[in-house]
Amino acid sequence: MAFKINKIFSSKFAQWLLYKLIRTYSLTYRLEVQNEDIWLDDYLNDNRRIILCVHHQQFFPAIRYFQRYKKYNPGLMISQSKDGEFISAVANKTGWTTVRGSSSRGGREALSGMIDHLIEHRLAAHIIDGPRGPFGIVKPGAIKLAHAAESVIVPFYARADRAWYARSWDKFLLPKPFSKVVLRFGEKIEFKQTETSEAFEEQRKTLEDIMFKENEKLKAEFQK
Repeated sequence: MAFKINKIFSSKFAQWLLYKLIRTYSLTYRLEVQNEDIWLDDYLNDNRRIILCVHHQQFFPAIRYFQRYKKYNPGLMISQSKDGEFISAVANKTGWTTVRGSSSRGGREALSGMIDHLIEHRLAAHIIDGPRGPFGIVKPGAIKLAHAAESVIVPFYARADRAWYARSWDKFLLPKPFSKVVLRFGEKIEFKQTETSEAFEEQRKTLEDIMFKENEKLKAEFQK
């Protein structure tokens, strides 16, 4: 049964159908985008390289809106799992270039591909705690990518006033139809090259702490 499901989901028709469903479903959101100019002006006017970082839980609400960046040929690293194959196909249809790999499989080759893509096109996104978690724990890839491509990290966060949460390690967020959805970009973070593993770990933990605190702040705003 699992084999048949994977085969169905790997078909071109299923991928096209999911893409159309996501776009149609996302049209119901009452979407508010905050602080986009924090990084977009630097990207357009100062030729800065930008890495947009998000928790695995929160990438779904951004799929439709992020299609507006396709003209910049942005990059995204996706795991080599069966689920990753499906997600990669949808991302490609939205105009993002996907590189397959993760911390658990094909990571070194994927990171190298992402570095090359980011150096050339200057925009990428990174799911900081995927594909297996734990939730909110930043993997080393984001920092390594920022160092190698001399890039600025810009966290972003998503929250909905009404949503379903999956019973999974990340409590995956799916906004309910017609809910208010906020996409909020955080302050730019620039990490210099490090000479020791201790200094690298300090940067990793700094990013982790910033994203945890800002995520909790946005969560609290929706609970008022």
